[in-house]
Amino acid sequence: MRITHLILTDFRSYEAVQVDFGPGVTTLVGRNGHGKTNVVEAVRYLSTLSSHRVATDAPMLRSGAQRAIISGRVQRGDRSLTLEVTMVPGKANQARLNRGNAKPRDLVGILRTVVFAPEDLALVKGDPGTRRAFMDELCVALQPPLAGDLADYDRVLRQRSSLLKSARGKPRFDVSTLDVWDEKLADLGARIMHARLAAMEDLAPHVDQAYADVAPGEGKCTITYATAVEVPVEDADASETGDVMPAAAPTAATATADIGAALLGRMVERRSQEIERGVCLVGPHRDDLEIRIGDLPAKGYASHGESWSCALALRLGSFALLADDGDDGEPVLILDDVFAELDSGRRAALAGRVVGAGQVLITAAVSEDVPEQLREHPDGHRILHVTPGLVTDTSAEVTQ
Repeated sequence: MRITHLILTDFRSYEAVQVDFGPGVTTLVGRNGHGKTNVVEAVRYLSTLSSHRVATDAPMLRSGAQRAIISGRVQRGDRSLTLEVTMVPGKANQARLNRGNAKPRDLVGILRTVVFAPEDLALVKGDPGTRRAFMDELCVALQPPLAGDLADYDRVLRQRSSLLKSARGKPRFDVSTLDVWDEKLADLGARIMHARLAAMEDLAPHVDQAYADVAPGEGKCTITYATAVEVPVEDADASETGDVMPAAAPTAATATADIGAALLGRMVERRSQEIERGVCLVGPHRDDLEIRIGDLPAKGYASHGESWSCALALRLGSFALLADDGDDGEPVLILDDVFAELDSGRRAALAGRVVGAGQVLITAAVSEDVPEQLREHPDGHRILHVTPGLVTDTSAEVTQ
């Protein structure tokens, strides 16, 4: 799998630009602020319909433009597909697949990407929302239909939160209207939690191996899905005596229906607190990904270098998991201005892990920031020089 051609219209700093990509390594070289990250951001957007830099679409429109268009050609085995997204502020995105109209979510998963960027340090040091976004991005890459469940969950969560705020301070409020929203939230939440549990269980050994590669001798890196929701555990003695069944955190083996029932029960237990505070206190939007180095949580205990290694391990582990998943082939690996942030040891370790990848897109201030291993990739190394509004292939000049 790889992207072969990209066209941007009124996207970020580009009024109109076309970029061709080949197999192997492509390095976009340019000074800070000249637009090299904008190019890989557009590739990422075609993959996930989201940016790794901003939470909303508005900043991605060129100043003064009424819309922005991203179009890309993707090679998947013997098939060539054209994906296009049009962003218009205040309106729903429009999408095209090949020459026909499509729903934007139909594009998700056609192009798989894994992005590692300086912002990824927040995966270790940041708030739980960053780690939830990481989990959901990986889950959608593995199961594209989950994008619909996530969108529906956000909609139901907003509706239920609004109702809770309306009920706050009103003793005669008819709370039975919450029942319908509880069931919807529990059903969607259970699907999301089950997908996260399965993905994190599959990801864990890849993360541990990647951490061992980039930080040899620094201990084990483990990841665990953290939730306050518990499900009953089968206990023959308890069922015979009628005692309360013991409970434990769900796992990937837990049935989705059982997770949904546990979520619903927990909502009932905490309803009075939710009404008092006017917020939803139960659901996957409250969960987290726990990252540990040895016996200690990475957040708050890991050094700066260890935190970088953890972030690298999460992304490299994701790449390995997606590469092993199904017949879609390796995802496109995007390394956005990361080599300047890493010490020589981690640079070499990262290069060693990805040198065999089918397509790697790199942004760098100078081409010398890219380790020699990648500049000598067996499938070739192209250099695209980025200046404001322009992307120029200078590979021939460099090889002369």
